[in-house]
Amino acid sequence: MPEKKRFLLRIDDELYVVLEKWAADELRSVNAQIEYLLQEAARRAGRWRPSTSHDSPAETEP
Repeated sequence: MPEKKRFLLRIDDELYVVLEKWAADELRSVNAQIEYLLQEAARRAGRWRPSTSHDSPAETEP
């Protein structure tokens, strides 16, 4: 499995509680839930094109 990019995310405590409950309801970790929500938002905005390979976005852009 390719290594994922790591970064610090600061969010409001109340939002974290909401995400924690939502993630538990969908049997995901908070991290996985945030990643899922970001991917969905990017896909709906037409900015996410999942690749079949694990190339970085910079490598797949023309």
